This record gives sequence, C-alpha cells and structure tokens, in this order.
Amino acid sequence: MGTAQNTADNVAHALFPASRRIYLRGSRSDLRVPTRQILLSPTRLPNGTTEENPPVTVYDTSGQWGDPAFHGDPHRGLPRIRETWVNERRNTRQPTTQLQCARMGIITPEMEFVAIRENLPSELVRAEIARGHAIIPANINHPESEPMIIGRRFLVKINTNIGNSALASSIDAEVEKMRWSVKWGGDTLMDLSTGANIHQTREWILRNCPVPVGTVPLYQALEKTDGRPESLSWEIYRDTLLEQTAQGVDYFTIHAGVLRDFVPLTSRRLTGIVSRGGAIIAKWCVSHKRENFLYEHWDEICDILCASDTAVSIGDGLRPGCIADANDDAQFAELKTQGELTRRAQARGVQVMNEGPGHVPIHKIHENMTRQIDWCNGAPFYTLGPVTTDIAPAYDHITSAIGAAMIGWHGASMLCYVTPKEHLGLPNRDDVRTGVITYKIAAHAADLAKGHPLARIRDDAMSKARFDFRWEDQFNLALDPELSRSYHAETMQGNSAKNAHFCSMCGPNFCPMRITGDIRRCTHAKN
Repeated sequence: MGTAQNTADNVAHALFPASRRIYLRGSRSDLRVPTRQILLSPTRLPNGTTEENPPVTVYDTSGQWGDPAFHGDPHRGLPRIRETWVNERRNTRQPTTQLQCARMGIITPEMEFVAIRENLPSELVRAEIARGHAIIPANINHPESEPMIIGRRFLVKINTNIGNSALASSIDAEVEKMRWSVKWGGDTLMDLSTGANIHQTREWILRNCPVPVGTVPLYQALEKTDGRPESLSWEIYRDTLLEQTAQGVDYFTIHAGVLRDFVPLTSRRLTGIVSRGGAIIAKWCVSHKRENFLYEHWDEICDILCASDTAVSIGDGLRPGCIADANDDAQFAELKTQGELTRRAQARGVQVMNEGPGHVPIHKIHENMTRQIDWCNGAPFYTLGPVTTDIAPAYDHITSAIGAAMIGWHGASMLCYVTPKEHLGLPNRDDVRTGVITYKIAAHAADLAKGHPLARIRDDAMSKARFDFRWEDQFNLALDPELSRSYHAETMQGNSAKNAHFCSMCGPNFCPMRITGDIRRCTHAKN
C-alpha cells in the first residue's frame, strides 16, 4: 500500500491486537501517512515446512489515538499536523481551497497524503479534484485532521453521527464517542449536537478528531431562535456559519435546494418531508411566503466557505422517507437544483458533494446515481443508505446496507451509516459499533465491485487463512476481531480450538476444506 518513498516508525497499534502502525513517508519530512499492518502467522506446507505470510496493510482512521506512543490528553487535543502546510500556502500566497490549488496545477501536501493512503498517483488526485469529481474536506482551522478524499475513483468512505444531548455531556464522553467511531473505521464524523454548550462540545470534538468533522449549521441557528423555524433569518444563519468555519468544521450540510415551489410537491407523499433540515426550511418558506433564504444567499455562503476551505454537502431536504415516495417529482426537482448550486459553488472555488436518499427500492437505485452524475457535474454523491424496504425496524442497518453497497458500486462516494435503532430511538455504543461495521462491509463490497487496487488484498488473505485454519489470523483480519473471536469461542474453546482444522458447523469429519487439504497432502506424497 502507498506510493511513499519508504516506511518509518513501525510500532504496535494501540487499538487492535496483532497489529502495528506503519507510517509511510511522503516527499517531505512532515508528511507521514499512518496505516495499520495486520501481522500473520506462517502456513504449514504439506512437506512439513512453513511459508511466511506477509502482513496485510489496511487503511487506518484512528489517528494518533491508535499510536501507543501518543498519550493524549483530550483537553489538549491532537498534534496540529497540517498547520505548517496551511501556513506555507498563506506565506506564498497560494489559493486557500484544495479545488483552487488543483485547478492551478498545484499538488498540495494534502493531495499527496491521500494519494499515498489510496495507493494512487498524486496527479490523479489533483485532476479529480480539479474536475469537481472529488473533495478533500480539510478546513484550514482544523489542522489536527488527517487528509482523506471523497470521490468515485477512490475508496468508498463512510460517515458516522454523534452529538451531545440537551441534558448532559462532558469532554470525556464526547471524545470517547469520537474515538469509538474512528477505531472501527468511520472516515468522517458529523456532530449533530443540540441543546446547551453546542460551541464548546464542537470545540472538544474538533481538537481531538483525526477525521473531517461535519455539521448541520441550521440546528445551531434554530437553537438561537428557541426552536422556532419561522424566526430564522439569514443574519442568524450567516453568523452561525462564521462561528463554525472559524472553529474548523470541515463540511456543512446546507439545505439550499429546498425551494418554495417544491413544497407542494410533497403533499401527495405517503410520509411527506422526513429531513429535519428540509422540514425546517419548508416551514420557513411557507410561513414567510418567500424563497429559501439559503438559496437566495448562496453566493455569500460560498464566499464564507471558500475563505476557510470548508466543503459543502448540499442537503437532500426532500429525500424520500419511504419506498412509495422514491424517485418522485419533489426528490428529483431538488436534485436538479443541487446541480445548479454545485456549479455555482465550484465556480467560486468551493469543494462540493451532494446528499442523496433515503428510501429507494433496489430497482430504482441506479437511476438516482445516473441522474446525480449527469445533473451535478459528477460531484461526489453522499447517501443515507438507501433503505431498500420499509418492513424491518431494528434491522435497518441491514436494509440500508444492501442499498448502500449497490449505490456505492454504481458510483456513490460516501455512505452515511445507519444503526439498528434507525426509526426507533437513540443508538447506544453497541449500536454505533454495529452500524459502523455494517457500513464498512457495504463500502468494501462496493470497492471490490469497482476494482479498487487495495480492495481484494484483505479478502485474499482472509481466504488463505481460512483454508489454512489459521484461526487467530482470521480473527485479526476481520473488520470486528473481537466479535469474531467471541463467536468462535462459544463452541470451540481452549488452546486446542486455535489449531483445530474444522469448526463447529461441520465438525472434524465433514469439513470440506480439511478434506481438500488431505487430498492435497496425499497427492503431494505420491509425487
């Protein structure tokens, strides 16, 4: 993995057993890209000798928290690894945003960083950003973040959501939620905090988060009006944007495509408007009998975002909330408006991605992707699922992962995770873990289908470990080593189970892989 010059600082990984952290060097001394190597045991060959299995290098989102040499204090935050890069661009009067730099032919350290992570050429990264087909969400005021890229030519990413309640929170609790997410593989993090201490909570998260952080500014703006949508104004929203860009938020969900004329189109829907942001804006438009103020002030919004290189995720406020409403006039009217807003934002140097559905049956997924690519200038598509059936409460992490894998295969660049509590309640820690792992599976399945050069390495290593009955290697190669190990231990306990050439499903006499091994050994002995 990586096009780096060489490796540096091989150290144990703090969050996973039998793993070590490898830093890949870039073209400059302060460009060190962290990865995780899974160490594997040797294979016993039929002739009695052994064959070494090379370690498998995987993408690592854990940041400095995965490095045992880092004894972090959440109150102090992470090292500011991008601070020098940002200051160099300022001092040499280079453009602020990654999009502006890419269009001028400049390969920034952030671009080189993600190229190494993705094992792809830096020029491909620059070219895809210049076309508007990929983004690196990296606010200049969030120097603690490790650059990552979102785009069709790259690994499919996943987003996770956290946020404090209106009643209680603490710095340790919020940082722990973030660390839990990045341990299991969350590529970006949305802070959806409401209630008191929103600014302070966001500050704790940003200073300790190694992945891009996104927000929905409308939520904090609504808090300033005591929860009354009709009392919102452009001035309140603008001040909220300025506050959050200065803190370092890397991307915003902004529901600027919910136009006044589109609201009546939802009256024929079975579930109406299911987006919180979409419903708030729709109520404002109806109350004031005016156009969406986010749409009217779009150019001003873009200028605010451009100043800090904050990316915009144009929200899908009219996404379908049930199978019956999928691909209707309201949804596609907003998507077409997203295309207009995308072109306007890119013209002003702002990095853009588009948000998508929602609830969509399998046979309608492809249409969503093709229309988004066509109407939105090929900008990255960021989708919630889509959920492919409405009848599985408590299993919507599965119903949505089916749609997520499919739309990722067709070209979606990032998937917003869904937990088993979707439609039912607030997820707990275990639900978050289940949601993240489920969506890592969906994203990886899409990467395999797309033929990403890094995708199959881990699968092939797992298959070989499975055929060799190297149980510990199977556990360690799994997306969730802890759960895999515990399931195996339920029926195969003790040290002998680690060397058994069968599992409890087939037993010792009916295991086809063991029988195949016997056949090969017999063949080898005869030869």
